[in-house]
Amino acid sequence: LVHRAVGDQLTCIFVDHGLLRAGEREQVERDYAASSGVKIVTVDESERFLKALAGVKDPEQKRKIIGREFIRAFEDAQRALVKEAGEAGEEIKFLVQGTLYPDVVESGGGEGAANIKSHHNVGGLPEDLSFELIEPLRSLFKDEVRALGTELGLPENLVWRQPFPGPGLGVRILGELTKENLDILRAADLIVREELTAAGLDRQIWQCPVVLLADVRSVGVQGDARTYGHPIVIRPVVTEDAMTADWFRLPYEVLERITNRITGDVPEINRVVLDCTSKPPGTIEWE
Repeated sequence: LVHRAVGDQLTCIFVDHGLLRAGEREQVERDYAASSGVKIVTVDESERFLKALAGVKDPEQKRKIIGREFIRAFEDAQRALVKEAGEAGEEIKFLVQGTLYPDVVESGGGEGAANIKSHHNVGGLPEDLSFELIEPLRSLFKDEVRALGTELGLPENLVWRQPFPGPGLGVRILGELTKENLDILRAADLIVREELTAAGLDRQIWQCPVVLLADVRSVGVQGDARTYGHPIVIRPVVTEDAMTADWFRLPYEVLERITNRITGDVPEINRVVLDCTSKPPGTIEWE
């Protein structure tokens, strides 16, 4: 929408915050740039985010830190773009975000709404924001955004891509965000995504968060040895607008393949559990 409105005045900044799933950066760069023709600049800010999040376990604090560091990353990217443009460079005044209405409601922004959790792009924004925010989708639900994407002629693989939260795996690790914990979760998440795709369930499931309980350990046996590993949680859900959701009844054979692969290929995990909670009472993401 913005590219149609302002053309080459738009530069998209893709921030790799180190909290992405396996292959996420490459997929976004390839699929988004190829389909839209917009200018995309990727900045690797993983060290910045992990340093800012070191030792933090509280989910609200995580979200606010991630929101703040996104803005700081955008500010640095702006300075680099202006410097690159030389004499023709001008200060960038506007920041466009893909905020949707459920983000606003859960952050306490809707009429009579309680603050369920501060989304990084709403309640997590720093107070000293120097950009003017442009949020064309702020009043829309996800099903309406998909209808809009279809109307605009975007490729089906983009329109129907499963939602992935801005804070990424940062809100799917219950505990401290360390490189080791992120690597464990990435490996398990990739297995889940591969098996769901192989079973032809990508369009039936709206979203399937995979959650690492980093602060929880349980006794197990892998091979002939005792293990004291982490549980991983699979949360497949179906919904229209993300305001309410139901858990998706995964076929037992798919669950079996996922469990066997994770416990066989990810040595730090010795237990796989299924989250069968609707929304409400449980939100789609765990944090």
